[in-house]
Amino acid sequence: MNSFKRLNQEIIACRKCPRLVAWREEVALTKRKAYMDWEYWGKPVPGFGDPNARVLVVGLAPGAHGSNRTGRQFTGDASGNFLFPALHRAGFASQPESVSRDDDLELKDMYITASGRCAPPKNKPTAEELNNCQPFLEREIELLQPKVIVVLGRIAFERILRIYSKSDRRLQTTDLENTVHRPKSIVFGHNASYRIESGPWLVCSYHPSQQNTLTGKLTVEMFDAMWNQVKSLMVEE
Repeated sequence: MNSFKRLNQEIIACRKCPRLVAWREEVALTKRKAYMDWEYWGKPVPGFGDPNARVLVVGLAPGAHGSNRTGRQFTGDASGNFLFPALHRAGFASQPESVSRDDDLELKDMYITASGRCAPPKNKPTAEELNNCQPFLEREIELLQPKVIVVLGRIAFERILRIYSKSDRRLQTTDLENTVHRPKSIVFGHNASYRIESGPWLVCSYHPSQQNTLTGKLTVEMFDAMWNQVKSLMVEE
């Protein structure tokens, strides 16, 4: 059994957070009217993608009727409907839509995961719940050794900073004018990028949720520009 398969089986079997276990399973039983004919996943959602990827994408957590229904990150909800067309345009995804685990979508040079693996009530996992999930994310980073980490939203950004603050590595601004020893002093902003010393680039993006995409906070043009930045950083030495 390869390392990713073993890790993903551990993720799927996890029951560390009673509140999340109860919520994800209740949603899977009651369902949404539009999806009554679906058999909901109702378990923690593992990462997926290219096991040799140079790019790791980190989101927030599964949506109650998106990933918690389909069992695949960003699959079956509005965020995914905005994300995957952009990944297809950028050459990371084999097709512009993601509707189920069996839709033949393949990712090239990319692995998609999340800060939290279970659908949280009101899309708000607690700090303790995120802490329980953090070792899974750390192991994914260790297995991939990515050249670029893309964080979709502030919570994913803070989680990555928390992980790297445990090490002696430093984060640098892209122009290298400002080097900091405490990652928490790095500022989140769309398309902001930082270099982790002797490690990957960190690229920030607003989360592709409807709250951002329908209000114009995140546009197609902004999103595409960020992915183009990612592609350029993939080949940086």
